[in-house]
Amino acid sequence: MSDTLLSLILVGTLIASLALGVWVSMALFITGLIGMVLFSNAPLGSVLATNLWTSSSEWSLAALPLFIWMGEILLRSRVSRDLFEGLSPWLRSLPGGLAHTGIMASGIFAAVSGSSAATCATVAKVALPELQKRGYDEKLVLGAIAGSGTLGLMIPPSIILIVYGVAAEQSIARLFMAGVLPGLLIVALYMGYISLWSMLNPSKVPAKDPALPFITKLRRSGSLIPITLLIGGVIGSIYLGWASPTDSAAVGVVLSLLLSWWFGDLSWASFKDSAIAATMSSAMIAFIMAGAAFLTLSMGYSGLPARIAAWIGGMGLSNGTLIFALAIFFVGLGCFLDGVSIVVLTTAVLLPTILQAGIDPIWFGIFLVMVVEMGQLTPPVGLNLFVLQGMTGRDLWWLSKAALPFFLLLILALILITVMPQIVSVLPSLMYDL
Repeated sequence: MSDTLLSLILVGTLIASLALGVWVSMALFITGLIGMVLFSNAPLGSVLATNLWTSSSEWSLAALPLFIWMGEILLRSRVSRDLFEGLSPWLRSLPGGLAHTGIMASGIFAAVSGSSAATCATVAKVALPELQKRGYDEKLVLGAIAGSGTLGLMIPPSIILIVYGVAAEQSIARLFMAGVLPGLLIVALYMGYISLWSMLNPSKVPAKDPALPFITKLRRSGSLIPITLLIGGVIGSIYLGWASPTDSAAVGVVLSLLLSWWFGDLSWASFKDSAIAATMSSAMIAFIMAGAAFLTLSMGYSGLPARIAAWIGGMGLSNGTLIFALAIFFVGLGCFLDGVSIVVLTTAVLLPTILQAGIDPIWFGIFLVMVVEMGQLTPPVGLNLFVLQGMTGRDLWWLSKAALPFFLLLILALILITVMPQIVSVLPSLMYDL
């Protein structure tokens, strides 16, 4: 039996397992076990045990459960309510008025949660009732919340950037810095779209709230100070070289607990719920990463990654064509798999090709996160759409149409970082110089 046929058996096993609804992590382990049997005479038990330990004992992974826990703590505090109240006085005078608050609140909450679903659910829970009560267009508001919820994947500390950094053996601190400007770019594009839509559809925009005195705006913005200090402490300590991502995650957890206690939201029940939720999410991601590491090992014996890299390299594609093809490929995967699964499944296979093409792996990490963001808005596995469907009862396809403009804006952002890669590279290069 040829190596090519054996490799096709591996790929077919993985696809069949996923199609049958097997957990992603278990599908990876099953495929890896078959690969070890076909391509290696190594003792399965010893290899599996060693691989499980090495894939889960990486020190960089310690930041993952800590950042998840930080987000879960804040999810159960009044921070989300304070975000809306603190931002609304400044945004009410813009075209589109308070419709911008969902985007700005998502951008800020993303910087402390690292999760797209948590960002989407939290902002929707707070902003949606207020905006509906004021008569804002429901399709615009829900589309904006679904789109801006994806910022939880991009703006640091991003869970998926940690996963990519470990899988690709890249600096997580530099990846965090690389995600800042693209995240702000997406915020700007979203707000620009809402402003333009509002000017073109004045009849669908409610009358602006009365203007507030400047001192009143400042007083109401006081509620933003704690969350701003938390973000500054976590991200600033990494940027200035005072702490590693893992150290800053631990600091973030402590500060989140202090903020929750200060606001009066910290109780034994909320502490326990946040810890359990963080443990479950972290265990799921760790299990997927362990399965992917085992599958990567078995695929290494088959030579499949090297053959794929050689095949793509032999096609003589320009970097632009390669990036375009990969974007289509990842958006397609995003219709069926979650972001973490996409990253751990493809990074080891595609990274040699990326490096061979001379593409910066830090830039590629941001590119990968951006196309994974698109998957959050595409049925049938668009996680943000599922979150909003559960909260509003709206049909999934109705929500998909509402989110379509923001999906297209993500494509525009992808084009911009491809044409101007400095958007991604400027902050990591400054950090490297430090």
